[in-house]
Amino acid sequence: MAGGIRGGNDDDLEESHEINVTPFIDVMLVLLIIFMVAAPLSTVDVAVDLPSSNAAPQQRPQEPVYLTVQQDLTLSLGNEPVAGDGLAAVLDGRTGGDKDQRIFLRADQTVPYGQLMNVMNNLRDAGYLKVALVGLEGGTP
Repeated sequence: MAGGIRGGNDDDLEESHEINVTPFIDVMLVLLIIFMVAAPLSTVDVAVDLPSSNAAPQQRPQEPVYLTVQQDLTLSLGNEPVAGDGLAAVLDGRTGGDKDQRIFLRADQTVPYGQLMNVMNNLRDAGYLKVALVGLEGGTP
């Protein structure tokens, strides 16, 4: 007589080949809650007064090069007005072509941030990468 592995018992349970996704859903819900709580904390909503500074003053060089952005968006190198397109040539003349010299950038408080960034981009395009922002000493944060 031949015997089979499977008998005729109805008490045998079949194996389930499906993945139980309940633990995965629980983990995803916990991660969702964590990110919902952490996301608002990652943004900073602080009012910033850029022109004032309470940092310790740095030692100034013998002849600092000051570039000033005035309220009407005109540029001045020292006390002399400078055209925006001729900035690189005037800076090269003032610094003797020394691109490693630090440029001290001063701007009126009413100058839009985008305009100040344009001046800094012009300085970078001219090869002057060392730019120091000048603010009021002892200002309130």
